[in-house]
Amino acid sequence: MAEKAILYDATRCTACRGCQAACKQWNENDESIPTVENGVDSSNQGSYENPPDLSPTTWIKMRFTEVERGGQVDWLFTRRSCMHCTDAGCVRVCPSGALYHHESGFVTYDKDLCTGCGYCVEACPFDVPRYKRNIITGIAKMDKCTFCTTPGLNRLDEGLEPACVKTCPTDALIYGDRDALAAEGRKRVQALKAKGYGNAYLYGDKEVGGLHVMYVLDESPEVYGLPIAPKVPAAVTAWKDVLQPIGWGLGGLAILGLAFNYIIAREAKIRKELPGKKEEKDATRS
Repeated sequence: MAEKAILYDATRCTACRGCQAACKQWNENDESIPTVENGVDSSNQGSYENPPDLSPTTWIKMRFTEVERGGQVDWLFTRRSCMHCTDAGCVRVCPSGALYHHESGFVTYDKDLCTGCGYCVEACPFDVPRYKRNIITGIAKMDKCTFCTTPGLNRLDEGLEPACVKTCPTDALIYGDRDALAAEGRKRVQALKAKGYGNAYLYGDKEVGGLHVMYVLDESPEVYGLPIAPKVPAAVTAWKDVLQPIGWGLGGLAILGLAFNYIIAREAKIRKELPGKKEEKDATRS
């Protein structure tokens, strides 16, 4: 099966945030309007961004970056959400298998298997996963974009495109085969460079093994607030790749040691009891 992806063209985005609303509606991630009456003291953060950050119920959030170009103030819009990395740190460190690669290449998620350990939060180079702990039960669960493949809400199985793509009025979001979208992205970048945008860039073509959400940018990634060379933190992967196997090995040795200790102790007990049993046998015969 061909790998699927989303191509986001920042030059076509108007930051209408229809994708945010569609994502919440389809995935049933409703949340209260921030008012004092609803227990949330809303305040002006000095930005048009709303909500202020990703959360367990906000899987897409548009970021506004103010820049000066040609002597004028301009807005750059960045789609903040899971980037669905090929070399996904969250998949690497997840101990329960809750995070895994879909057959179409992107990173999907089985919330029922999540243990709330939080390793995925530390492993993501894009600071995307969010998790919340229930103060009554003590159970924590992580949440992020599932590429609209949440069980019971799976759009792709029904032949539909992701909800964010479907609702985009300017076609800033396109869904399709990754190879075709990467080629289209490169074409658009070349067109931007021909118009004078010398720093135009296709983000995600190669980053972290290739992303399944790629960006057409008319400025360099850092101007859009994106890491230039994203990578999984070495300290996090060391736990999964080195420390965890060592831990399993030490655990196995401990079990073997206990087993040997039991066998030796049992044999010593049997030898200790043998003389007494022999005397009882001789007494019975006489």
